[in-house]
Amino acid sequence: MRQRLLSWFHQRPTLQAWALLAPGWTWLMAFFVSPLCIMLVYSFLTRDPMGGVDAGFTLAAYGRLFDWLYIGILWKTTVYAFVCTVICLLMGYPVAYAITRAGRWKNALLFGIVLPFWTSFLVRTFAMIFLLRDTGLLNASLLSLGLIDTELPMLDTPFAVMVGLVYGFLPFMVLPIYSSLEKLDLTLLEAAEVLGARPTARFFRVTLPLSMPGVIAGSLLVFIPALGSFLTSDLLGGAKVAMIGNVIQAQFTSARNWPFGAAASFALMTLVLGAVLIYLRVRDAEAEATR
Repeated sequence: MRQRLLSWFHQRPTLQAWALLAPGWTWLMAFFVSPLCIMLVYSFLTRDPMGGVDAGFTLAAYGRLFDWLYIGILWKTTVYAFVCTVICLLMGYPVAYAITRAGRWKNALLFGIVLPFWTSFLVRTFAMIFLLRDTGLLNASLLSLGLIDTELPMLDTPFAVMVGLVYGFLPFMVLPIYSSLEKLDLTLLEAAEVLGARPTARFFRVTLPLSMPGVIAGSLLVFIPALGSFLTSDLLGGAKVAMIGNVIQAQFTSARNWPFGAAASFALMTLVLGAVLIYLRVRDAEAEATR
């Protein structure tokens, strides 16, 4: 009986595929899709005086998002995420390029890139506090070099938030770009050299275009989590620098306004999905152009 059942199962590849997908789908439905559906329902409810929710369909939470205060915070968050992505790209591409040319030191350098992931993001952010505070290492170094006369106030500033964002997300830019550069066909560079192309021309006309999948993937991996970041701005920016992630966190904790927090979360999700759709359109356009 067991052999007949196994034989019947092996003769149906579609059933095998569904059997393999079932555990993952069940997990996603229980712990991802279901909470999202609950949040979606909450976003159309109202907050009761005790911090709970009242039944009754309303768009008040979404209407509140059009307040200029929250529009400004969302815009500032988008700018922070974009600037962080650009800085990570400008810093990460040379690092990834150098790693691909590092020879026997390649594995050691890659280990150095992934080493920060061995510690908690919270611990790393607290380390940035000790670095950027008035009596921290950065101010002490600048004072000892005679570059400044008094301590510079770095904490609770946009500068501190940007430093923390770049520090936290830079590896997410380096690794995809490194992966693309590592797969680069070196014979194309040799052919360009034989045809008389200078190193700068070889980079901009061969290396950079062929590494664009890694650049785009790395940009998404930096831009999307930077949009929703709240820990960095909370610890390094204090009350002076608020991002949309801080607004959402406050609504679910201290303010206890779950409908507005859910609405703000879906607004942020819409922005993220927009960025992903733009990436997919650009990728499809590039694929069509190369055919």
